[in-house]
Amino acid sequence: MRVAVQSAAFDLGAEVAAFTDSVIGAGAVVTFTGIVRPDGGLTAMEIEHYPGMTEKAISDIAAQAVARWALADALVIHRYGSLKPGEAIMMVATAAPHRADAFQAAEFLMDYLKSRAPFWKKEIRAQGEAWVAARDEDEAALRRW
Repeated sequence: MRVAVQSAAFDLGAEVAAFTDSVIGAGAVVTFTGIVRPDGGLTAMEIEHYPGMTEKAISDIAAQAVARWALADALVIHRYGSLKPGEAIMMVATAAPHRADAFQAAEFLMDYLKSRAPFWKKEIRAQGEAWVAARDEDEAALRRW
């Protein structure tokens, strides 16, 4: 299991290839990549976090996913800093003997990252800046787990 919280961009193809090559006994690998959307004239998304605390929180939830779905492996990469629309903000990869476990674990991790991972996001637009507030639909997604 690997968790990376980084400012640098990542090579999605290289990360997926390395992850897939490293898993033993998996019959399924599921990946998801989140991209900064250009919604409403967004020019940038600034993401802040507390080093150490963020990695631990994500590692704890990834360990829960590995145990709950008996995953062969899991990978979470999340960026911080200033990101432009179209840039990858995060990725999740899960590997399991069967696809259902890999899909469910990936969804669990994505829902957690969206709602509970200790990141603070600010949207930058020509008309001003605003911190991103929690959304009811994100909280509802978490309740199913």
